[in-house]
Amino acid sequence: MSNYVVEAPAGPGPGGARISPVNIENASYSVLKRYNDIVKSKEDKREYRGLELTNRLKVLLVSDPSTDKSAAAMAVNVGYLSDPDELPGLAHFCEHMLFLGTKKYPQENEYNKFLSEHGGSANAYTSTDYTTFYFDVLPQHLAEVLDIFSQFFICPLFTESATGRELSAVHSEHENNVCNDTWRLNQFNKSTAEPGHPYTKFGTGNKQTLDVIPKQKGIDVRKELLKFHHTWYSSNIMTFAVVGKESLDELEAMVVPLFSAIEDRDVTPPAWPQHPFPPSRCRKRAYCLPVKDLRSLSIEFPIPDYLKHYKSGPIYYLSHLLGHEGPGSLLAALKDKGWVDSLEGGGRTGARGFGFFEVHVDLTEDGLEHVDDIVNMVFQYISMLREKGPQRWMWDEQRETLSTDFTYRDVQDPRSFVVKHVHMLQEFPMEDILSAYYLLSEWKPELIEEVLSRLVPKNVRIGVVAKRFADKCTQVESWYGTKYLQEDIEDSKIKEWEEARAGPELHLPHPNQFLPERLELETSHDPTADSIAPIILKDTPLMRLWFKRDNEFKLPKAYIAIDLFSPLSYADPESCALLSVWVLLIRDGLQEYAYAAELAGLRWNVTIAKQAVNIVIEGYDDKQHVLLDKIIDHVVNFKTDPKRFNIMKENHIRAIKNFDAEQPYQHAVYQQSLCLTDMVWTRCELLAAAKDMNVEKLDVFVSRLLRKVHVEALMMGNITRERALNMADNIENKLPKDARPLLAQELILYREVELGKGSWFLRSTENNVHKSSCALVYYACGPRATRANVALELVAHALAEPAFNVLRTKEQLGYIVFSGVRRSNGAQGLRLVVQSDRHPEYLEQRIEAFLKTSQEDLENMSEEMFLKHRSTLAAQRLERPKRMATKAARIWAEIITQVYNFDRPRVEVEQLNTITKDELLQFYKKYISAESCDRQKLSVHVISTAEGGAGAEHTEDTEDKENQENESKAVRIEDLVEFKCRRRLYPLPTSHMNIPRKGTQCKL
Repeated sequence: MSNYVVEAPAGPGPGGARISPVNIENASYSVLKRYNDIVKSKEDKREYRGLELTNRLKVLLVSDPSTDKSAAAMAVNVGYLSDPDELPGLAHFCEHMLFLGTKKYPQENEYNKFLSEHGGSANAYTSTDYTTFYFDVLPQHLAEVLDIFSQFFICPLFTESATGRELSAVHSEHENNVCNDTWRLNQFNKSTAEPGHPYTKFGTGNKQTLDVIPKQKGIDVRKELLKFHHTWYSSNIMTFAVVGKESLDELEAMVVPLFSAIEDRDVTPPAWPQHPFPPSRCRKRAYCLPVKDLRSLSIEFPIPDYLKHYKSGPIYYLSHLLGHEGPGSLLAALKDKGWVDSLEGGGRTGARGFGFFEVHVDLTEDGLEHVDDIVNMVFQYISMLREKGPQRWMWDEQRETLSTDFTYRDVQDPRSFVVKHVHMLQEFPMEDILSAYYLLSEWKPELIEEVLSRLVPKNVRIGVVAKRFADKCTQVESWYGTKYLQEDIEDSKIKEWEEARAGPELHLPHPNQFLPERLELETSHDPTADSIAPIILKDTPLMRLWFKRDNEFKLPKAYIAIDLFSPLSYADPESCALLSVWVLLIRDGLQEYAYAAELAGLRWNVTIAKQAVNIVIEGYDDKQHVLLDKIIDHVVNFKTDPKRFNIMKENHIRAIKNFDAEQPYQHAVYQQSLCLTDMVWTRCELLAAAKDMNVEKLDVFVSRLLRKVHVEALMMGNITRERALNMADNIENKLPKDARPLLAQELILYREVELGKGSWFLRSTENNVHKSSCALVYYACGPRATRANVALELVAHALAEPAFNVLRTKEQLGYIVFSGVRRSNGAQGLRLVVQSDRHPEYLEQRIEAFLKTSQEDLENMSEEMFLKHRSTLAAQRLERPKRMATKAARIWAEIITQVYNFDRPRVEVEQLNTITKDELLQFYKKYISAESCDRQKLSVHVISTAEGGAGAEHTEDTEDKENQENESKAVRIEDLVEFKCRRRLYPLPTSHMNIPRKGTQCKL
């Protein structure tokens, strides 16, 4: 899968080419059929039209006059299963190459450049049986981007130079995935399929498959790319979706002339009715060795492709039951035995023609000893489902839930919408394109029974993943080097599972009591409905409640956010570790009860903020209070279950250790935080503290924390003040009676370290897991303030696409290249990151060279181009949230940072619109330029010491010596405490509202 993302700007757009207005009458000549009967929700304000063009391309037009962004996507019904046998990864390589120039727009970065100048972004990915390309852009530029975009499918260049360079990107992408267990296990599973079946193919490709081996065989890869595109990129197996502000007629007039030019080559879309796992490939058990310390069990059954039965949903019905987490569920029974932590059950499509049904569990240490017993319990549950038979009432409940979600679902942002629905156009009738996954209309119990008949021991494939199998795993998968062992399952075990019958602990779910009964909007007047800011509805020594009625999204939903803020939560490494395990246990203990709420559209979570426990509930407002009461009861009356404590403690320790296997750029970001954050505990300190935790310590810690806590809450949406106050009062009343209010000083947030004018510091670390190294370079730009905020954003906006184009596309330093604003603890700066097989010293030198050139580009930038950057950034900043939860989360962020700038987009855009090119340049020269005496720079180098890594191979050539001379100017950070205790701290941002500081204050 490609990660080809551009989120910010660069130079001029396509060389003067513009779309001429085309009227609907002319466009109609290319339209074979129109569909104006697409089923949509009564709450959906968008308008839809389907088209089939004369070249048989299927098109979905979506008119949304209120949208802040337009978006479009193309899906081609071919993926890597159609790669030539001698060229693994060709479909994926073709996807990469389409971005890099066409006959009409030959400039390699024309598309990305234009998008970034006009507030857009782009991406693409290759799957087993389809390839998807998509973009979004500011609405007034949709027609121009569509012209560039359409040429991908008409006349791409595949130039020799771009082909050679982009091959490096494909190879780097694969190298980044080599130590990723998800990629490794997926490819291992495919490698055990029937030999010769396309499912066994290696879809990503690398230098060996796309360069070295083809050259040895005399294969011209560029010619093969052109051949692949000419063979498969045919309009009759393509689908296209677009969302725009224009009317349906205008969209049709815009789209049809461009995309009807794609050639119809009368291709038959490939399908694979022959399953890659025939009976001879079943009854297998495999052991796999992961990179991270993972423990999991997968129980998989090959099944046909049931997608055509979407109106009856047999797979959805069984997924609901086998994946259930409530009382009587398979998960509840397995957790009670202490064998598993989590469970997922459900169907998935492998490719057109075949699918899988899988039960996947994360195992505890004890669960590893009971793998066959867990499989037995799965078959017990399946046996119970056969015995009970398909339940009409349960299917009706699912139908009602899905129908309600269809009626009141949140508006999808345009990019997400087109990506989802462009693929659905390949699979479903046009009239059902919006409703296919939501409206069940055909009760067919025989289909449920048919699927159940396939979930039997003789069809099972089992995979167990754990570090303990290192000695057992003697076989090696060829592409990722995954060690494994596959064996036949014993006949005696198959017979045992065939005879499995459920005990009383396994039973069907009860009717869902959380299904919303009241879905009306509140009609009473509330002034907050028309205001931007929430109000403080309750303010006591222990609690502050913010409230706002929604008048924008008009759905029967609400958003509740609660912080239990305590200075004890991060007081020392032990407290931090205890807090982490406590939150894991809270979620673990609530899951069985709260799963029904999730099914009924009430999403909830309990997570850790740095100095608080955060509780969020969003969804239908009708029964939120019931779920909230249960969560608060569980938190306040918490008592540790020793068995679950040991499991969660061990999980927490593994999570800390597993960070070693994360990508190098993540290590760089972590090291940056260690250097710049006033108070932060290292992984080493947290790990040592975690090992000493016990039940008694946790109970004492929780008791102390609940008596030393401040509650900050936001309730927003379709709720009244009375309901909000009742919920808030219930929270406060449940707190321990001897809880004491916090002092104002106990509520001060952590701050950021100031590097100092003219300083340059270097933090280096090693990583022995990945071959890639990483250079992170950060230029501190001071504390957050309105004008400084937008000046920095404008600099980042101007640099982002050129940085990607120069460092990634042209210099091919690595697949992962990104730049942008970094904000934390009230301070901010510009950050550039490159992950590469080159040494970080060299990467940093190339970053500095790019920044030097960028300064010249800024100096030479025309006023017209500057104004384009500024207006594009302004439009992006003013883009409205599509979901109430997103808007509420933004308000919540202002509350918890104690800044309270609830009108931030408007306030900052007003400042942005007064920034001049000269002011932008002076900002750059002060904070970013190497010649500035004010510049504050932090470099982070993550050096690979793995075999083949930059650290293991580094040699001193002339260039390296120059890098080392430059690096000698940097002050190395060896002792973090010594470094930070010699530095000043930035002030926290000033509040935008006259809000009294929380907490009590003593006056002398």
